[in-house]
Amino acid sequence: MSPSANAIGAPRIAGMPADVPDRTEGAPEPRPFSWVPIRSLAPRHRARILRHLLGLEPHDRYLRFGYAAGDAQIEKYVESLDFERDEVFGVFNRRLELIAVAHLAYEAPQQIAGRPAMVEFGVSVSPSARGRGLGARLFERAVMHARNRRIDTLYIHALSENTAMLKIARRAGAQVERDGSESEAYLKLPPDTFATHLEQLLEQQAAEVDYRLKVNAKRFQSLLEGFAEVKAGIGARRRRTFD
Repeated sequence: MSPSANAIGAPRIAGMPADVPDRTEGAPEPRPFSWVPIRSLAPRHRARILRHLLGLEPHDRYLRFGYAAGDAQIEKYVESLDFERDEVFGVFNRRLELIAVAHLAYEAPQQIAGRPAMVEFGVSVSPSARGRGLGARLFERAVMHARNRRIDTLYIHALSENTAMLKIARRAGAQVERDGSESEAYLKLPPDTFATHLEQLLEQQAAEVDYRLKVNAKRFQSLLEGFAEVKAGIGARRRRTFD
């Protein structure tokens, strides 16, 4: 059973309506592709994952977990994440805050006996990071990860009102089944190739470099702020002396 199911139900999709706007006649063309550094997460990132999820608005929590999850339930979910078995990855901003997080649960409760393994996908995007297509990029990364682990089907359990995420799934070729307020999407995955493994390796390395650059930039900024505080303190003491 997946960690999401053990904690507070199957993972859902949050932040997608603003992430992937519905195209209408006369609407501007999509922006050209730009690379998004998506980094694999580890147990040491639990606190940042928790801050990200607790920062979701009530309706986003409802979309992500199927109901308006409370803080204690979200804490239980984060504690249950199994980084050895599952794939957890996200996007950091310049302040090293997680602004988008995806979870691939490799022991999804929807497994069907005698059929190839499925993996369940869930994602959330912070309100401040909407409109940049991060949910769609994380979905693409999830597909590549699942293919490279030779998973047959990617599964999404989303609320039917989450039309943007279901549209992403349909565009990828998923079969979507609606049952009242909930929908299930099944995406048949092609086999892995040398190219998919190489792409995953290169993207992981590039994301790691990007993260280290952000770490160094934050340290340098903290150093500058420290110098500024010391300078301000010295100036204040000098003024008091002269006064």
